[in-house]
Amino acid sequence: MFGIPGKQAVTMTPKAATQIARLMDKDGHSGLRIGVKKGGCAGMEYTMEYVTEVDPHDEVVEQDGARVMIAPMAQMFLFGTQIDYETTLLESGFKFNNPNVSEACGCGESIKFNDA
Repeated sequence: MFGIPGKQAVTMTPKAATQIARLMDKDGHSGLRIGVKKGGCAGMEYTMEYVTEVDPHDEVVEQDGARVMIAPMAQMFLFGTQIDYETTLLESGFKFNNPNVSEACGCGESIKFNDA
C-alpha cells in the first residue's frame, strides 16, 4: 500500500527472523502481525499478535523462514523499520528501529511519529 517497488516495508535482523520463525513453528502460526495503536505516554504503541490467516490487505514480509504481516493502517508508520531481537541480562524482546519515530518514552514502548 505505501511501499516502494523493490523495497521491503520492514526488515528483520537475523536474530529477529530466527525468533519469529521459532514462534511460528512452536504453535503453528502463519506469522506475526505488527501494527500501531493509540496509547502510552508518547501517544502510540506497537502491537504484535500471532496470525493464523493472512489478511489480503496486509503487507507480507518474509525472510529466513519468518513471516511478518503489517496491518494496513500501520504501513505508513512502519515503512523503513528494522525489527531486532535483543537479549540482555534482565530481559529479552523485539526492538523496533523505526526512522519515522520522533520521540519515545523512557520504557521504549510508547512512541510519537514525525509530522507528515
